[in-house]
Amino acid sequence: MTRYFCGLAGVSRSGYYRWLRTEKTRCDREEADEKDYQLIKGIYDAKKGRAGVRTIKMELENRKNVVMNHKRIRRIMRKYNLVAKIRCANPYKKMAQATHEHKIRPTLLKRNFDQGEPQKVFLTDITYLFYGNGKKAYLSCVKDGATREIVAYHLSESLQMELVYRTLDKLAEQLDHSIHPEAILHSDQGVHYTNPAYQKRIIELGLTPSMSRKGNCWDNAPIESFFCHMKDEMEYTRIQSFNELKKCVEAYIERYNYYRCQWTLEKLTPVEYRNQLLAA
Repeated sequence: MTRYFCGLAGVSRSGYYRWLRTEKTRCDREEADEKDYQLIKGIYDAKKGRAGVRTIKMELENRKNVVMNHKRIRRIMRKYNLVAKIRCANPYKKMAQATHEHKIRPTLLKRNFDQGEPQKVFLTDITYLFYGNGKKAYLSCVKDGATREIVAYHLSESLQMELVYRTLDKLAEQLDHSIHPEAILHSDQGVHYTNPAYQKRIIELGLTPSMSRKGNCWDNAPIESFFCHMKDEMEYTRIQSFNELKKCVEAYIERYNYYRCQWTLEKLTPVEYRNQLLAA
C-alpha cells in the first residue's frame, strides 16, 4: 500500500520515509521560527511597520541582546508577510530660491558630510509641520554631520528670522560656546540663510558658512533625510494645539538622539556614537 500511495503522490518510498524521520526537526524549526517571529513582530509593531531588516537587527542586538543573522530576519519577515513601509519620494519638492539681494556662500563641504570629528560639520534647514485644522508650524534644526545627532532645534509658529536666530542661540548654548576651529555650518540658499544679518551671526559665533548649490538638494541630504524620517515616524497630523506639537517634537528628537540605532553608526545611537568618537 505504501508503494501504491507513493506512486499516486509522485514521490519515492525513500523520500516518504525520510520525510517521516525529519518530522521532529521540522517541528523544532517551526517552533524556533515562531519564537523569532514574536521578537521581530514586537519591534515591527513598535515602529508602526516602518522597521526594515537592518533596523530590526540593530534593535534586537542593542535592546534585546539577541544576535540574529539578517538573512534569517529577512526570511522570517517574508514567511510571515511583514513588509516594511517605505518613504515615497516627493517629486515636487524643490529648493527655496534666495533673493538676489542676499549673499550666497560657496559650497565648502562638497557632500563630505562625515569628516570623522563631532561638532566639526553642522547642517541646518527648516521644514513645515501641518497640524490641527490646517495650522502650520516651522521646525529649524541643526544636525551633526559625523554623529547624525540633532544638536539644536527650534519650533515656531512664525517663519520670521527669529526662528533661525533662536536655533543659533541654542546651538551656541549646546556647544557651551566651545567651537571647533574648523567648524562649518552648511545650509541651502533659503532666504533666511542668505540674510546678511544671519551670516554675520554665524561668523561671530565662530562658524564658517557654507551653502548648497542652487536647486541641488543632495548637497544638504542628511538634514533632508532626517526631516523625511521624522514626518514618517512622528504621528503629528492629528495634534490640535501648538504646545502639544512642541511636546511631540521634543519627544521624537530625544528618542532619535538617544534610542534610535543607525546601521552606518556601527549600530549605535547618535549620542552613543558621539561619545565613542570623543573617547577615541
